[in-house]
Amino acid sequence: MLLILSEPGDATVDLVLPKLKARGADVLWWDPGEYPSAARLTARFGADGEELALTRDGQVFDLSGTTAVWTRRPGRPRAADGVTAEDLRARVGELSEWFTDGFWDLLDARWLPARQPVLRRAHNKLVHLAVARRLGFAVPRTVITNDPSELVPAYEHADGRLIAKAMEHTLFEIDGGAHAVYTTVVTRRSLGGRGRIVHEPVILQPYVPKAVELRVTVVGRQVFTAEIASQDSPRTRDDWRHYDFARARHSVHRLPDDVARRCVDLVAALGLSFGAIDLILTPDGEYVFLEINPNGQWAWIEDLTGLPISDAVADWLTAGETDAQ
Repeated sequence: MLLILSEPGDATVDLVLPKLKARGADVLWWDPGEYPSAARLTARFGADGEELALTRDGQVFDLSGTTAVWTRRPGRPRAADGVTAEDLRARVGELSEWFTDGFWDLLDARWLPARQPVLRRAHNKLVHLAVARRLGFAVPRTVITNDPSELVPAYEHADGRLIAKAMEHTLFEIDGGAHAVYTTVVTRRSLGGRGRIVHEPVILQPYVPKAVELRVTVVGRQVFTAEIASQDSPRTRDDWRHYDFARARHSVHRLPDDVARRCVDLVAALGLSFGAIDLILTPDGEYVFLEINPNGQWAWIEDLTGLPISDAVADWLTAGETDAQ
């Protein structure tokens, strides 16, 4: 059986699910966010080994024979609505996560992209920048710090063309409103506010000139590369995640064989079976590594370019152990 861990209504799962069923796969899609409020997990240990069971909607599913797990966008365990005290809700969440960590560890299955501890490590920018550099990627001179005294030297080393990025691109709230930090060009005026860096780590890099930007999706050993014409729109010039699909067009790009091989090696070196890698192709033809998202989005890439990523995901999940790569 294939187990998909993701929230209800995940459009990316909807894209792959028919292809899994067409391949004859027995698939269970479940959101761990239902546990323990609306689902039951049970682990039994006996002389013959372990039994792992999920009960939801009155049905019992034996997870002991799970062959592959696709962890997409799983919710975190949460207490039932009837548990209203915040301290009790926190306790339920904490103990439930401890339990599910062990539960998933017992599954003798292949994981896409990886088990949670591996996924968490691979997501850390310090880790994947270091690994990418060791594998021979061109990596911008990078300083990651909360030391205000580092800003001016970094600015000067970049000849006044410096960018700042957050350690993680996540939404957060200020006064009830959702915000996100995007790549920001550091101006000379902003040097005066360098003391604010002390409050959280920031990534400082020279501004890398761009011909185009590339989103490389690796599934096992298959490589799919989309070219993003980010310089064709003022909205996406510094950070394509501002999105302007009308002007920042997406197309298929062929990576040189050595760069493609390095992308596969990076994913493998991080212990992953999947990775979404961001590269810059400079006007001089150099491929520069920015980062890897070990569980990055890719459905929009397939929609805009026709790259058959969903087929590759379905093939990987249904492959036998001997040809899993």
